[in-house]
Amino acid sequence: MGIKAKVKGWIKHNYITYSLYYMLRFGLPSHLLGSKWDMMETRRKFKRTFGREIDMEHPQTLNEKIQWLKLNDHDPFYTTLADKLAVREYWKQFGEEGLVPLLYKTEDWRDITMDVLPDAPCIVKCNTGSGCYQIIHDKAAVDIRKLRSECHRWMVGNYYIKTQEWQYKNIRPCIMIERLLLDKNGHIPNDYKLHFINGELQFIYCSIDREGKNYRNIYSRDWQQMDMEWVERKDHGKTVGKPISAPETFPEMVRIGSEIAKGMRYVRVDFYDVDGRLYYGEITLHHGSGFDTFEPEKWDLIYGEKLKL
Repeated sequence: MGIKAKVKGWIKHNYITYSLYYMLRFGLPSHLLGSKWDMMETRRKFKRTFGREIDMEHPQTLNEKIQWLKLNDHDPFYTTLADKLAVREYWKQFGEEGLVPLLYKTEDWRDITMDVLPDAPCIVKCNTGSGCYQIIHDKAAVDIRKLRSECHRWMVGNYYIKTQEWQYKNIRPCIMIERLLLDKNGHIPNDYKLHFINGELQFIYCSIDREGKNYRNIYSRDWQQMDMEWVERKDHGKTVGKPISAPETFPEMVRIGSEIAKGMRYVRVDFYDVDGRLYYGEITLHHGSGFDTFEPEKWDLIYGEKLKL
């Protein structure tokens, strides 16, 4: 490991230095400039990703329209949907049996000790943002100092500042420990992400073998595999795996997802199927923060034409 990598690692895993780093890199400019900063950052990132200026006055593609929604559609209810803890209350209207068992929660990262970790497989995560989690299969293998450092890092960060997704701005951060969902073979179940545009299901994005190959197949509403990718540009050509069958609970996923999508211009509703039992995942308003790219590119315009702002 080089000196630069070592310094970055030290900053990342030191509570005080990471807090200062995050504030200087993200917090100060955003808090000073507000919506102007959001627009500037969105334009900069869009051009870097797509190689062209974004047309915010007359957006055409799905990714352009997702950027428009990020900056203009700020319904306070979206904060509840984005909060991984608060959204559990919303999910209950569809049946509490679909909730992933919550084993522990705290607003203080210092409470995360070996004593609060269950002996069974679990996932430790923050209720705000994306990618803020650690899967634990074996408690004995946990580096508790590193885990606590990660929990602190998740809590001092603000995903809104990083992505300009307003719904994350005012979430009160906490650390959650949930039971890790595993199928009968001991594998993490596939993640079925149903994409709705103007209330209608358009396609299903499937994350397969998350701890292995991490394939991401896309299926039409009638479960035909599509020749399409919607991932970071660097991952094009690497994500498509062998076809899979629709899960047993797919009709129920569509029913619940359609209820959630009513009145919303774009939303992604995630589910898990564990040996024929349905569990709720996340409700996402801006897939990939509007920076994942389509391959072939035509799909960006095709789905963009369907989304009516």
